[in-house]
Amino acid sequence: MKRRKMKQVLIVGSGDVARRIIPWLASRFRVCAVVRRPEERAALRALGATPLVADLDQPDSLLRLSGIADYVLHCAPPPATGQGDPRTARLLAALMHRGSLPRRLIYISTTGVYGDCGGVWLDETRSPRPTSARGARRVVAEQQLRRFGQRTGCRVSLLRAPGIYDSAERLPLARILAGIPALLPGEDSLHTHVHADDLARACVLSLARRRGGTRCYNLGDHDALPGGDRLDLVADAFGLPRVPRLPAADLQAVVGPLRWSFLRESRRLDCRRIHEELAWTPQVSGVAALLAALSPAARARLLAAARTDG
Repeated sequence: MKRRKMKQVLIVGSGDVARRIIPWLASRFRVCAVVRRPEERAALRALGATPLVADLDQPDSLLRLSGIADYVLHCAPPPATGQGDPRTARLLAALMHRGSLPRRLIYISTTGVYGDCGGVWLDETRSPRPTSARGARRVVAEQQLRRFGQRTGCRVSLLRAPGIYDSAERLPLARILAGIPALLPGEDSLHTHVHADDLARACVLSLARRRGGTRCYNLGDHDALPGGDRLDLVADAFGLPRVPRLPAADLQAVVGPLRWSFLRESRRLDCRRIHEELAWTPQVSGVAALLAALSPAARARLLAAARTDG
């Protein structure tokens, strides 16, 4: 009996979320993962992936990616400056250079494409209107991916993720320890977040999406908290003083333009589409549930690490 050839997944942007997925993928697919630095190869091999050294800012290094993948997981962000996303453009050019084309491509985008929505609930039918340069760059990336899907027939899934958290790296302990202020309650913005494990699971489910064409998906947990209230929850859970609250005009001068671009945007996410089409629901319902599940030893360890890193 002829042995069936394993499908191959190419991961571009092998950061935290991608590395959560690799062990599961490696038991079902051949996995190649792109890294920029040769010293990162051993960690990826240990997870079960074949590392490929390439750089989205160096087009010649990307030619080896052409024709090797049935599925592509694109987790790499655009550059931090500029008007567009040349990294995504270079990746797509490399994928189309020669050989077979991917059947599916999953891209981790951001809810920043919606801009400031005044705290209203929104679904994927809302047109992107970014209010920050980083959001505008993501819109360009999504447009490039849509055109790629239309031209090649590849099924493209755009996962619009909000702020990401987990128990180890993304709780805002460093900010609380630094005493960086938050907005006054009456002026604060509403934000949905998502746990890194839940985002990773959405990537996996997107690989099996049956519906053709390009599809956008909002995803987030069940919380839609004001930013300052979320900081208070974390501070209280770790026995830390709450950060001060300031009016918007004063806070903008304190936090700088990049952080302010996040703080000024307010929106809540309707995630029914991804639930209905991909059977995705968040396993971590929100930061309050995450904090309640942390043992005293885990809290002490995380707090000590935050103090050391700070």
